[in-house]
Amino acid sequence: MDKVIGADEALAGITDGATLAVGGFGLCGIPSTLIATLHGLGVGGLQVVSNNCGVDDWGLGILLSDKRIARVTGSYVGENKEFARQYLSGELEVELCPQGTLAERLRAGGCGIPAFFTPAGVGSQIADGGLPWRYAADGSVAVASPAKEVRDFGGVPHVLENAIVTDFALVSAAKGDRYGNLVFEKTAQNFNPLCAMAGRVTIAEVQELVEPGELDPAGIHLPGVFVQHVVHAPDVEKRIEKITVTEVER
Repeated sequence: MDKVIGADEALAGITDGATLAVGGFGLCGIPSTLIATLHGLGVGGLQVVSNNCGVDDWGLGILLSDKRIARVTGSYVGENKEFARQYLSGELEVELCPQGTLAERLRAGGCGIPAFFTPAGVGSQIADGGLPWRYAADGSVAVASPAKEVRDFGGVPHVLENAIVTDFALVSAAKGDRYGNLVFEKTAQNFNPLCAMAGRVTIAEVQELVEPGELDPAGIHLPGVFVQHVVHAPDVEKRIEKITVTEVER
């Protein structure tokens, strides 16, 4: 089945209040073409699951700055000052999650596993509850995280974490074929396959589009069974979140 369509058509089903899993790690491997198109469609109240929320003027930060995002589940605030401002002022609900736990919650959702136990977070507010999810305008906690079940396995306490399944997933791949089989480039493989698995409808932007059979089956990182739509995006602008250079002695 040929899954290649235009970005507008692929995103047309996303409505106000939809849940989205968005791939990428920092600004590496983010589906910037799909995010820009979604911004143009004007939808809001989005509930986003992503490792982080981009920066102030790029990635998910574009949606955030226009108040299109109502809730974020992630593991890293990053360099996004507007993210911090909205969270602390009570404009944005935020569920912070250990990075490995977030990755496994997405993978579990894609595999049909409803929940799992992990030692990460035991003895902290992750397990005990009380993490501020949303602040009130006066700085008090309006919504706090609930306590989670803790159970011993082999004498070691583990906390129960629920899997994540979202209405849609937006991911970016270096290469893909018309059937939705995807190959990711290095660090861009972080979170993109997991988000793709967690989405009920997954939309992948691919930089290089090839014909079915051209990809080495052993080199495919994500099979097309997880992808519903493919958008060809050959000219993607790539940015660096924080440029660090070494001074050269003269």
